[in-house]
Amino acid sequence: MSRWTEADIPDQTGRTVLVTGANSGLGLRTAQVLAAKGAHVIMGCRSVQRGQAARRTVSGSAEVLELDLADLSSVRSAAEQVSALDVLINNAGVMAVPHGRTVDGFERQFGTNHLGHAALTWLLLPALRQRPGARVVTVASLAHQYGRIDFDDPNWERRSYSYRGSYGQSKLANILFARELERRSSDVTSIAAHPGVTVTDLTNNMASAHNSLLLRIGGKISHLFSQSVEMGALPQLYAATSPDARGGQYYGPDSFNGMRGYPTVARMTAAARDDLAANRLWELTIKLTGITPDLP
Repeated sequence: MSRWTEADIPDQTGRTVLVTGANSGLGLRTAQVLAAKGAHVIMGCRSVQRGQAARRTVSGSAEVLELDLADLSSVRSAAEQVSALDVLINNAGVMAVPHGRTVDGFERQFGTNHLGHAALTWLLLPALRQRPGARVVTVASLAHQYGRIDFDDPNWERRSYSYRGSYGQSKLANILFARELERRSSDVTSIAAHPGVTVTDLTNNMASAHNSLLLRIGGKISHLFSQSVEMGALPQLYAATSPDARGGQYYGPDSFNGMRGYPTVARMTAAARDDLAANRLWELTIKLTGITPDLP
């Protein structure tokens, strides 16, 4: 895996890939690279207008699919339009936003980053089963390291809201979900990845959302250790395309404690390796979304 780059991606001709949050940042870069390698890329975007503008930067076969992960009816509608799929890359997300609710009443970060993607994944299982060797790549974060899932109050209805705690919870949920999907599925490979510290619109907009001088200063400091979107997208591209990527594994940058570098096996916290918590989250997700995955 030493210094794995975009040049190592095998030919993707004939494959169909859905990338969520594909209108900017890591999602757009992932779409651009995979389309250039021959894949047909479905760009899942909340805003069709922004998605179409992003589509014009993609050289290759691509289409825009309206998808709002903060609205389960939108997730269902989008899934119904996909008949066969080789790879699903659960890339989209919101980070450290002020307290808010999704259309269905879930806390915004947990609802978008975890519940929306879990629902999409489950609804797309029939499409993924149409293609041998199908993969699901779920993009997590270094923030999972401070995450803790409150199973009694996952939507912050009784706790005092913490945008940092909520984001950490959602990213820990991403890894637990990816690992549990791998454990339960016999015909779809599930892998998690993270981009390290990568400068994207997501990080640039965080301080503005909170109108915080401290966050702006912290953001400038973190930029010293950050990497480009091109480098940040490599772990999820590796997980999506490499013949050596393994189900149930977690990939991220190899340097500066996972903040930057080339793809390698990343460190998971004990909480992320908790099989009982993964099973408990799975059952909670079924209860909250009302979706029961069709697994053999």
